[in-house]
Amino acid sequence: MTPAARIQAAAEILDRIASGTPAEQALLGWSRASRFAGSKDRAAVRDHVFDVLRRWRSTAAAGGGDWGRARMLGLLRQDGIDPDTLFTGEGHAPSPLSEDERAAGRVPGGAEALDIPDWLWPGFSASLGAEAVPAAEALRHRAPVFLRVNTLRNTLDEAQAALATEGIETRPHPLAGTALEVIAGARGIARSAAFTEGLVELQDAASQAVVAQLPLGPGQRVLDYCAGGGGKALAMAARLRGAVEAHDADPGRMSDLPARAARAGAEIVRTAKPSGRYDLVLCDVPCSGSGSWRRAPEGKWRLTEEGLTRLLSVQAGILDTVAPLVADGGTLAYATCSMLAPENAAQIEGFLGRHAGWQVVTHRQFLPRDGGDGFFMACLTRTA
Repeated sequence: MTPAARIQAAAEILDRIASGTPAEQALLGWSRASRFAGSKDRAAVRDHVFDVLRRWRSTAAAGGGDWGRARMLGLLRQDGIDPDTLFTGEGHAPSPLSEDERAAGRVPGGAEALDIPDWLWPGFSASLGAEAVPAAEALRHRAPVFLRVNTLRNTLDEAQAALATEGIETRPHPLAGTALEVIAGARGIARSAAFTEGLVELQDAASQAVVAQLPLGPGQRVLDYCAGGGGKALAMAARLRGAVEAHDADPGRMSDLPARAARAGAEIVRTAKPSGRYDLVLCDVPCSGSGSWRRAPEGKWRLTEEGLTRLLSVQAGILDTVAPLVADGGTLAYATCSMLAPENAAQIEGFLGRHAGWQVVTHRQFLPRDGGDGFFMACLTRTA
C-alpha cells in the first residue's frame, strides 16, 4: 500500500468507528477484508486510526467535518503535512480536495483543543489543577512502550541484553526498578524470545510502580481482587516469590492467566470466592481509564456522566466488600488508572467515613509527566 492508500483506509475505518463499531472490531474487519495489506501497512493504518482517536475533537475541527476523510485531513494539517501530497486520487489514494474542503476547518479551542469532552473538562480541571492542561495534552499523543522485567527469570541487565540481541533497544525507567522503556524495535516484542520465554512482560511503568509500593513480604497471603488479565498479580508474585490469589467478577478476563503464569514461572491461584483473611488485598478497580486514554483513547469518548456515576458506585461497593477480607494489621490497597479525584481521593475519604479502624499509610497520584500512565494508589491499614 502507498502512504496515500493507508490514509484512505484509515478514513474508511474511522467512519465505521463513528457509526458505533468498536475500534478493534473495525480494524480487524478491514484487515480480514484487505489480504493485500502487509504487516507494515496494517501497523501504519492502525497508527493513523489511533492518532485520530486520541484527537477525535480537534481533528474534526481542523478538517472541517466529523467523518473519516475530514478527520484524516485535520490530522495531516495538525501534523504539518501537506494534504495535497496524499489526496491525489491516484490509485487507491483519497480523491483530491474540493474547494469547500480547502476552505473548511478551523483552529480548535478550549476543551476541544485539548480533546476532552466538554462535560468532563470542569471535573478533569478541578481534579488536577495546574496539571490539567499538560495531562490532557499528553493524552493526545502516543504512550511510551514499557516492559516489566520478570525477576523470577532474570535480572534487568540480562533482560536488556536478551532484548538487544533481537533488535529491541531499551533503557531503565526511574518509576520502577523493573521498568524498561522501549526506544526501538517495539513491534518485535511479541515475537521475541525474551517475551515468549517469560523474561519480560508488557506493563506500564506506573502500573509497575503501584506494585513496587505495596508492602509485600515472605509468607504473606495476598489477593488480587480485580485481577483482570493478571498483570499486577504476576508482578506481585515476582516480588513475593510465592503464591498470589487472583479473583475477578468476570472470570473470563483471567482465561489467559494460567498460560501467562506458566511462562513467567509465577504461582497464581485463581479464586472464584475469596474467603478468610489476607495480609494484603489489592483492588485495581474498574474505572474511567482516564489515566490510560492515550493507550485506549476510545474510552475517552465512550464515557458519559451516567457511566462515571455508575463506576463510582461500583468502586465504593468493591471497597466495602473486600474490607472484611483484610487481616488485623493487614493492608487494603486501592488503585485506579484514573486521574479523576472522585474515583481516587474521594473514594478513600468515603471509605474512611463508612469504616472505622482504618488508616491511610501511603497514597500517590501518578501523572503522564512522570513517564507512565496516570495511576492512583492508596494503601490503608486495618488498625482495629
